Amino acid sequence: MKRISTAFFTLTVLLASSAYAQDGEKLFKQNCASCHTLTDKAMVGPGLAGLFDRIPSEEWAISWVKNSSKMVAAGDPYAVKIFNANNKVPMSAFEFLSDEEIKGVLSYIRNPPVKEVPAAAAVVADAGAKPSGALAGDTLIYVLVGLALLLLLLLVVLRGVKRSLTHLVSERDGVPAPVEKGAVGTLLSWMNTHRGWTAFSVLVVVLILLRMGIQGLMTIGVYQGYAPTQPINFSHKIHAGQNGINCVYCHSSAEKGKTAGIPSLNVCMNCHSYVDQGPTGTAEIAKIYRALDYDPATKTYGSKPTPVKWVRVHNLPDLSYFNHSQHVVAGQIPCQTCHGAVEEQAVVGQHSPLTMGWCIDCHRTTNVQVTDNGYYEDLHKRTPEWHNGDPITVERIGGLECAKCHY
Repeated sequence: MKRISTAFFTLTVLLASSAYAQDGEKLFKQNCASCHTLTDKAMVGPGLAGLFDRIPSEEWAISWVKNSSKMVAAGDPYAVKIFNANNKVPMSAFEFLSDEEIKGVLSYIRNPPVKEVPAAAAVVADAGAKPSGALAGDTLIYVLVGLALLLLLLLVVLRGVKRSLTHLVSERDGVPAPVEKGAVGTLLSWMNTHRGWTAFSVLVVVLILLRMGIQGLMTIGVYQGYAPTQPINFSHKIHAGQNGINCVYCHSSAEKGKTAGIPSLNVCMNCHSYVDQGPTGTAEIAKIYRALDYDPATKTYGSKPTPVKWVRVHNLPDLSYFNHSQHVVAGQIPCQTCHGAVEEQAVVGQHSPLTMGWCIDCHRTTNVQVTDNGYYEDLHKRTPEWHNGDPITVERIGGLECAKCHY
């Protein structure tokens, strides 16, 4: 039992450490890699090699990551020293990260991979990364495999104990020890004498595997939670949240056409021709200038602009038709219904599953906004018997017809 306990404890620690390190690595690449390297080479911010020989404590590091400006304003000596040493460029606040997530990042910094992935390559790699939910699924598989190995170890130990006790009893009674059938022979003998339980066990295993297979097939093409790293770290939390910029100021085609569209950099320049520094310093805004071949000193444009290769987050299959203007203007559906609280997201991810079942459920439960909506005035005149004061769902006006979305 002592060996079993030791094996179980060791396996649990290894599995937890593995998941913890993976979480820290992903969080580092999403939030830190654009400004810091794991070497002593400075990028936007200082290199992180030897970090734990410099900082006062891990608790200090957690507070610094969450809100460095607050620590500088409070007069923390080491915080002020770092702030001054880095040209008084404030570090972004990561208050949306929990203490455990920051500890995961610090653990990853303390034990970096043997070969660091360059920052530019990290951006490309993350662009095709699996959804964040896939990490949790992988961790669950590791845990299940670990438990299976632990149970196998337990069975082996118990079988050895039984064999030893059987030999002791045989020696005491002076009779020959029973012939060992082996693990396979014992199992086959049990199955032969317990056919009902064997059939039931096989049926349960088949049903479980069938259910796992169906669930796996249902997740193909579903990328809920997908939040890739973009070539320019644009924060909706700062723009739409803190600064209160309306969604359609940048995504103007959401009210006029099928797609919401990606804003051109000229829209960015409406503000950033004057605002050349953000919470992360000048690095991200400088990427806009380089893409436009813009010289902020002379405020002139060159003749060699280059496109920004944004990574698409939401992507419906070609067999589906979705019109933003129909939902935003006629349906008066808030952006947050499908995209979540974008104004709170520093890194935008896919909030909804965007599956056919999800769309149908919405059409069945969402009431058409007919009151004071000019789009549906004609519907009131032609079909008064449809509502009679009762709510009209999208389903009642043809929202479940196949040809509405597939043609």
